Amino acid sequence: MMVHSHDGDREQLRPLFREADDSEQQIDAYLGLGTVFVAEDDGEIIGHLQLIAGDEAELKSMAVAESRRGTGVGRALVRAAFEHCRQNAAKRLLVATAAADVGNLRFYQRQGFRMLRVERDAFVPSTGYPDEIVIDGIPLRDRVWLGLDL
Repeated sequence: MMVHSHDGDREQLRPLFREADDSEQQIDAYLGLGTVFVAEDDGEIIGHLQLIAGDEAELKSMAVAESRRGTGVGRALVRAAFEHCRQNAAKRLLVATAAADVGNLRFYQRQGFRMLRVERDAFVPSTGYPDEIVIDGIPLRDRVWLGLDL
């Protein structure tokens, strides 16, 4: 497996972006921003990570193909983001995920991120998200922001 920046058409990555975000409206708004890294294995893209640069960089979107989850692909993508942030003098890396997604919260904390704040009602129809999304029996409503000082 190899992780590298993606200079090609981001539309081809839209299925992976959809794995990370349930709002087409939101994906449309940020798809063209920042730097995208992809994990590739035998010519197949198996994961992506989108990074928005700044003093406080943001890990905006990340997903790994379902068949490759739990195999270190996500960890490798996050390491590439750490390295990119350090090379570009970012002081902190932020990531936001659904409070209902306990698996994502566990993953990011295992990578060294710490919880910063909860943004209530971030995933509602007025922000582009469908009603009544449930993750592991928990209604999708709130967003948790996590950070890692670099």
